[in-house]
Amino acid sequence: MAALAGGDPHAGRALVETHLVHVLAVARRMLGDQAEAEDVAQDTFMRAWKAAARWEPGRAKVSTWLHRIAMNQCLDRLRKKRPEPLEPDFDAPSEHPGPEAELYQQQLAGRIEGAIQALPERQRAAIVLCHYQHLSNREASEVMEISVEALESLLSRGRRALKQSLRPEWSELKGEEGITPSDPSMSVKP
Repeated sequence: MAALAGGDPHAGRALVETHLVHVLAVARRMLGDQAEAEDVAQDTFMRAWKAAARWEPGRAKVSTWLHRIAMNQCLDRLRKKRPEPLEPDFDAPSEHPGPEAELYQQQLAGRIEGAIQALPERQRAAIVLCHYQHLSNREASEVMEISVEALESLLSRGRRALKQSLRPEWSELKGEEGITPSDPSMSVKP
């Protein structure tokens, strides 16, 4: 170790040749990865070379000291790899619908949009203003420049027409099968 501390390249080579197999074995068993074990071995011998002047004969055997350096390197690497703890609700069901439900909702929204587009213009306007723009009947009647009673009549006829054209989907739209449309554009009041 004194020769290594003095910079003797033969001492460094002898140290590596004598202890490399054991340092590699410990690192490979600790890390389970040959490439990482080789990195640990290289780091171990570099640290030993830098600390050779501080090594005290009689305090520990060189092999024990090198194993301790290698073990510390392995433990540091394992700590860095340690997976972070999972959130307490990690496996809680997602609040978002799955891909199949999203596809179904998109298809349903398309069918509803088609049915609305097929309505006569004034019925469509009444439905859009009240159900999509969330205007009150009074506000919608002012926008359309008609009486509230006329607006309510348009809404009633528009809803009946939508119910008729969307008959297969109507029970789902009302939520009778446990399916409540999550897209506000699919909320059609009967």
